Amino acid sequence: MNVPVAAETIFHLGPLPVTNSLIMGWVAVGLCVLLAWSLNRRLSLVPRGLQNFVEWLVDFILGFMDQVTSNRAASRRFLPIVGTIFLLILASNWLGLLTFVVPVHVKEAHENVPIFRAATSDLNMTLAMALFSVVISHLIGFFALGFWKYGNKFIKLGDLWHALKCFATKPIGEAAMGLFVGIIEFFVGLLEIVSEVAKVISLSLRLFGNIYAGEVLLTVIASLTGKLPPFLLPLPFIAMELLVGVVQAAVFSILTLVYLTSAVEKPHGEHEEHVPENAPVTAH
Repeated sequence: MNVPVAAETIFHLGPLPVTNSLIMGWVAVGLCVLLAWSLNRRLSLVPRGLQNFVEWLVDFILGFMDQVTSNRAASRRFLPIVGTIFLLILASNWLGLLTFVVPVHVKEAHENVPIFRAATSDLNMTLAMALFSVVISHLIGFFALGFWKYGNKFIKLGDLWHALKCFATKPIGEAAMGLFVGIIEFFVGLLEIVSEVAKVISLSLRLFGNIYAGEVLLTVIASLTGKLPPFLLPLPFIAMELLVGVVQAAVFSILTLVYLTSAVEKPHGEHEEHVPENAPVTAH
């Protein structure tokens, strides 16, 4: 038994191959939509049952997010994005375990192909989610700070222009030093662009690698069962993968929250520009 890196094709919709990971991705999205619709449909002023649990969970998540954002308003603003990502990844991770609990296969290209495969064990899925996380953080940063101010975090032409203007108002030595620092800051900004690409790569490969490795482990363990039910021997490992699914969803979501929070922060040093030199320091 083996688990190919590429997701297996189940059928085709015209020229579009529909893979088992794509099907499970659709199911995960459907479950998230169904959960949201069910909760919204039964809202009441006096929460009870599932609504009571969800409200407690949301309050707990907001408290956890406050530790990153240091701002309840920002936590509430980012909750729909971070919460949706967490639920989608968690559902995708757990649905992939159905391969070992309910081993349903179809005949495709002269081999048995499992219908169930975690959407997050497909690099296409994790890469798309990583791109979304990074791109949405930049869009929110643009809207929060403005195009030029946010763009100056990466292409620091504004700092260079400010350093050049200092030659008309400051001594030549001080202005030259400011220009030197501005040039360094410019190249540091270019490195920030490289780091944004690295974010996409690290986010996608971390999630894909952990979930795919878990499926390989469970496949190897299941192949040792012989005539036993295929889910009996790997049962402890399935329990471990349930925990891994939660951890990986949480890690991806927390990193997305960090990107969102840093995107709306003002460029380094800007908030210090107008602070008087002898201003008293107050504790918050």
